Amino acid sequence: MTTLATYVEMPTPRRDMDGADDSLPADLTVAFGAAEAPVPGSVPLHDFLKTAGTLTHPERVLLVEQALLMLEGNYVHLPLKSAMHAVNPVQRLRLLRARLLRQTPETMDPERVFHMEMSGVFHSVRDLHTNYLLPAPFAGMIAYLPFQVERFVEGADEKYIVTRIAQGMSAPPFGVGVEITHWNGMPIKRAVAVNADRFAGSNMAARLARGVDSLTIRSLRMHLPPDEEWVTVSYLDAGGVRRELREPWLVAPNAPTLTDTETISTAAASMGLDLHADETGRARALLYAPQAVEQTFGNMAVEVSAEPAAAGGEVTSTMPLVFRARSVVTASGTFGHLRIFTFSVQDPAAFVAEFVRLVELLPQEGLILDVRGNGGGHIFASEFTLQTMTPRRITPEPVQFSCTPLNLEICRRHKDNPTHQIDLGPWFPSMEQAVETGSIYSSAFPITPEDGANAIGQRYFGPVVLVTDARCYSATDIFAAGFQDHAIGPVLGVADNTGAGGANVWTHGLLKALRDLPPDPEDPYAPLPKQADMRVAIRRTLRVGTLAGTPVEDLGVRSDVRHEMTRRDVLENNVDLLDAAGALLAGRPVRRLRLTPSLAADGTLTLQLTTAGMDRVDVYVDGRPRGSSDVTDGDATLTFAGAGAATTIQVQGFAAGDLVAARTQSL
Repeated sequence: MTTLATYVEMPTPRRDMDGADDSLPADLTVAFGAAEAPVPGSVPLHDFLKTAGTLTHPERVLLVEQALLMLEGNYVHLPLKSAMHAVNPVQRLRLLRARLLRQTPETMDPERVFHMEMSGVFHSVRDLHTNYLLPAPFAGMIAYLPFQVERFVEGADEKYIVTRIAQGMSAPPFGVGVEITHWNGMPIKRAVAVNADRFAGSNMAARLARGVDSLTIRSLRMHLPPDEEWVTVSYLDAGGVRRELREPWLVAPNAPTLTDTETISTAAASMGLDLHADETGRARALLYAPQAVEQTFGNMAVEVSAEPAAAGGEVTSTMPLVFRARSVVTASGTFGHLRIFTFSVQDPAAFVAEFVRLVELLPQEGLILDVRGNGGGHIFASEFTLQTMTPRRITPEPVQFSCTPLNLEICRRHKDNPTHQIDLGPWFPSMEQAVETGSIYSSAFPITPEDGANAIGQRYFGPVVLVTDARCYSATDIFAAGFQDHAIGPVLGVADNTGAGGANVWTHGLLKALRDLPPDPEDPYAPLPKQADMRVAIRRTLRVGTLAGTPVEDLGVRSDVRHEMTRRDVLENNVDLLDAAGALLAGRPVRRLRLTPSLAADGTLTLQLTTAGMDRVDVYVDGRPRGSSDVTDGDATLTFAGAGAATTIQVQGFAAGDLVAARTQSL
């Protein structure tokens, strides 16, 4: 089979976006044909860069001015980030604008330099929500190498190993399991650290996690193309022999996004998403799970599971890019393992419905809920899901605007207006008052409606452990914070903290649409050229419960228990991590609460109950208490007269006086 590790000889000089003449060395020769490239439409980075470099001088000035507008007028973390990281992004943009205004189209810097300056300003605040998004031809494209590298710890040493190879690559003895020692001649640990400095993670663990990811996948929407057109990988083969591989960067279109964040909609206004993680996740699916991409965006039928998972078996999801559900056998027993890859969905109700369907088909003795690498998405989807695992009422996290004239005007235009999908009325009074009080932040109110966060109620009654890492961000940070704040279960982290992205993010396009409704000739937002875009953290989130009022940004969610990834984890499907999660579930109480109501013609309500792990149940009919009964494990029948007009039943289960289970059901 041909190999991607060789390259077609192309000695003809070309001029790249820096204006320099470059040629590929004649000893690199291609080896993949169109049918063999892991991602359809792949081209060498060398060829792709020929199409770059088309921004005009006025377009560059416009981009700088719009960035100034958003950071000064909308960015909620500006005071925090300026102080915490000793940076002044606004002044950097002013200086860049002044330099641009002194230039002419003939004397302006190469486009790569301009993009580097803009990206550097946005990266300086170390906020993965706040981004400069490159224009065409970079928009929607990824640069990739056809293999994946992961980190693990062995003794006191950090090691990096190849864990996946894309279809079509063949370069023996390079393959799954080889240990990377150097990257372009640099020790691999140092190479990861250098990569990490290019990324905006809120803490070192978050930056290093993205440094590993970016070794082999780069979203060109988010970051400049790699400086090198190929990489030289030094590695130890299975026999411990030192070898070297030279692999070219390829560029291809990424899989489409799952959400629309530009038009005025509840989904667009409720996004909490690390776009880099989202782009990287879709790119990985293209490389290593192309069938899931085809099922999601193509016409491939998905045969969903309807039967409970057998030990070691999977439950097929209708959302293969979102969920992976299976039964896992650990050293402590058999449990459910549900991976949530993203909360980036357009319909949060459909997300929760599929979550409930999957967990009800998994073992009920315990659930390992795994959100590693999840960059977030729809905040409703994350907070609506919490109620399904606890009998307690969910309090969504509140959020705050920064009190600026521009944010005030946007809230003024969207307060108490039933014709708009976005109601900013709750925040308006405190922001208007801030003109007099000088408050930095508005009052705090939740984005997620509290009724929606409690409309379904508990659906999984076994113990739950949440598995996190430093790539968990945004809506996933919010989910992990809510999981911990409502004491649903322990948090098992492969890093000390989650990614620490505590904000709701809006795009330039959404801000323009909101400010220009109703139409206003004085709208300060101008259309951006050539598919360029920007995103900004618009509202910051605060914790609830015992940590009420604590911001999530830059702090994240601390793990209750820490696990270092092992060689067996990265090569054997997380076997040690799952054993650690199983040990946390073992011995925890397993509850059961099943309810079958029936309403007779004379208004008598009969409840057939199956309970386990509780000694008392209280019954509520349409929100009013109707009775209480002692129970033991097994079946019980309760009857209540005079419930003829009842529509909703809730049964709450208690053990030694503590609320441990609840089920709500419509009649």
